[in-house]
Amino acid sequence: MYPPLIVDRKDPKWLLLEQVLNITTARRTKQELAKRGITPVPKAGTVMRILLMSMFFVVDCAYVIKELRKRKALRMFAHIAEVPTPEEVYRFMSRFDENRFVSLISGILNSVCFPSCRRRSRTILIDSTAIILDLNWFKRPFTKSYLKTRDYGWGYSPIHGHYIGYKLTLAINYPSLQPLAILLHRGSPHDAPLFGDILQELNRRRIARTGDLVICDKGYYSYQNYVDGVIDFRIVPLIFSKKNFSQKNLLNRLSYPLSVFGRSDTGKKIRLFRRLVKKLLTGLADQSAYLTVRSLIEDVFKLAKNAFSLKNFHQYTTRSVKKAVCLNVLLLGLVVSLGFRSKEQLQSLAEC
Repeated sequence: MYPPLIVDRKDPKWLLLEQVLNITTARRTKQELAKRGITPVPKAGTVMRILLMSMFFVVDCAYVIKELRKRKALRMFAHIAEVPTPEEVYRFMSRFDENRFVSLISGILNSVCFPSCRRRSRTILIDSTAIILDLNWFKRPFTKSYLKTRDYGWGYSPIHGHYIGYKLTLAINYPSLQPLAILLHRGSPHDAPLFGDILQELNRRRIARTGDLVICDKGYYSYQNYVDGVIDFRIVPLIFSKKNFSQKNLLNRLSYPLSVFGRSDTGKKIRLFRRLVKKLLTGLADQSAYLTVRSLIEDVFKLAKNAFSLKNFHQYTTRSVKKAVCLNVLLLGLVVSLGFRSKEQLQSLAEC
């Protein structure tokens, strides 16, 4: 049983939601919707606000629509003149592919929420979390042969134990905590092989640039990831090392790629290589200095899961789950852009 959605502007949570919904009505947001072909724009904005409200209060979309029909004050608060039916919302969402939503969220965050966030060099935090589907294990046995025909798969998380669903990999900027990129993988593959995938995505979208610092936890640890980060992506891959890490073994693998020789800018490439390696070794020598910074992405995940329903999804295809994750990341980015960036603020909001 959900509590009634009664607007209370004295409540800090309602004040926060009001600011979030105001961003969705901005002219720049409407331009991003039109640019991505998510039209008609007025209806798209209405659907977006309904879904964001359902995530914000961790209630069903149908319940938000029911409350909107019942309360005029709530409709005015949410800037919704005509309330659609739940079927219309689901039908509208199903018309668009997930890549369009990824592009939309990136456009809104870059142009509306973080318009001047790009600097010459950037620090990127990367981590992953389980996306658990709300399936009834007692009604149907989910065998390996059955899951072969499904988008989702068995996974394991130290926090959640065994589950059925996906693994979400998220990259955020530091210190703004702006969401930069997301990847969704079936089941729960090990983090280390996914390091190249998320860097490819950041590189493809021209987010990660030469000299950027990328911080990851020990789950992404492998000598090859250090080498690929420096040589292939020209970034500083500060992956926290394990006990058996050997700087000598790493240096034996880090050598000038043959592609730098026989060029007019060979000297420049070699200097860049040396600079990246030096920054990497300096960071690995004093990893404790980055522990607090890296832990921020854990607080971001905690906020998304505890406060904004990034768990127990009722969608059961990669396409629909990715769109739901995109909207959740958008809500997260909107809240962060309003000033919730410190560890204390994130933890406080996650627990309220």
